[in-house]
Amino acid sequence: RGAILRAWPRRTHSRRFAPRCTRDMACRALRAAASRVGHSLLQARGMSSTAQVGGLPVQVYQPDGKHRVVVTKHLPGTRWLDVLVSNGCRVEVCTSEKTILDVEDIQKLIGTQCDGVIGQLTEDWGTTLFQSLRQAGGKAYSNYAVGYNNVDVAAATANGIPVGNTPGVLTETTAEIAASLTLAAARRIVEADTFMRNGKYKGWLPDLFVGKLLQGKTVGIIGAGRIGTAYAKMMVEGHKMDLVYFNPIPAEQLETYMEAYGKFLESQGEKPVTCRRVETVEELLEVSDVVSLHCLLDKTTTHLMNAERLNRMKKDAVLVNSSRGPVIDETALVAHLKANPEFRCGLDVFEDEPDMKPGLADCPNAVILPHIASASLWTRGGMATLAACNVAGLLQKYPMHGSQDVLPFVDGPFAQLPKACPSVVNAKDLGM
Repeated sequence: RGAILRAWPRRTHSRRFAPRCTRDMACRALRAAASRVGHSLLQARGMSSTAQVGGLPVQVYQPDGKHRVVVTKHLPGTRWLDVLVSNGCRVEVCTSEKTILDVEDIQKLIGTQCDGVIGQLTEDWGTTLFQSLRQAGGKAYSNYAVGYNNVDVAAATANGIPVGNTPGVLTETTAEIAASLTLAAARRIVEADTFMRNGKYKGWLPDLFVGKLLQGKTVGIIGAGRIGTAYAKMMVEGHKMDLVYFNPIPAEQLETYMEAYGKFLESQGEKPVTCRRVETVEELLEVSDVVSLHCLLDKTTTHLMNAERLNRMKKDAVLVNSSRGPVIDETALVAHLKANPEFRCGLDVFEDEPDMKPGLADCPNAVILPHIASASLWTRGGMATLAACNVAGLLQKYPMHGSQDVLPFVDGPFAQLPKACPSVVNAKDLGM
């Protein structure tokens, strides 16, 4: 499109009356632009074939590629495939109908010769798989996720396998889902939608699905990283909420931003918002109308929200989790929801995912989603591209990217892709 627009005259009154020579220029520009649209991608799309690997169905792209790369699930978008194909990879995408592949399935896909794998956060990447990958000559693994609690990084390092992940493209997408869950839970959107679909609406009533107003209330975030910060800005700017946060270290940029926003509101004759860091989770829970979890999952945050802490929250508070399921003691949450009908929650992740604890699905005051926080096309496609760039870069022995800005990989011109690995979590341990 850019080539065509540059070729088209900017001062003609109508494209219909543009000089024929200019139209010819535009046609040539179109053909030239098409010839530059990743020839390898067009080739890969048009020349794929199906095969069986260890009894599992796969789609094969560029069968004569130098490096064999296994992708355990089909990934959104096409740029990721172009990355692998243009770097000389034979790409085998598993097309099994199984939602989650087990260790034995993945071992079959790896086989006796495999250079790299792109795997999923639902898979158990531990000693067994990394040994299999090493024995098959593997040199690269990338998780199709920013998190990697499904990966035994120490086992990967012991087997000399670099582990890539996909940070930098999930921030706003995940924050939007957290904000959506907050509003849906507070205003009882899902309950009302089900009510309508079941044909129960007979007319307006004063007390029909009365929910909680967020404007001017207090939002608390546990974990003030990139996603927590983005969510906080959405809630504060959209609903003029005061902010409290719990974080191991002060979030100075967030505090500066909120202070400036408060001054702006004051200059417009509105009440300024406030922002403060609290020393304990308990203090945050006691003062917040909405609590959103944005912490990492480790031993200190497993069951961070237990029965005792749930009881510290306001009776009509909203709890949101788009981080990791085990951060909440889900059994305790079910009991709390049943005992406190005015309390609401919005969940995108679950403790025993994909299963839910008994009783959760029966709680009308819970909004539940199937782990879709990153499910925008731009983000999921960007994650795929980053994972592919990790694997291709490792196979090409490219250096580490060394920057948190990964947009050049995701949005930049394909011909100008950085010759680097976007993110490898154990690079230092491997001396890379």
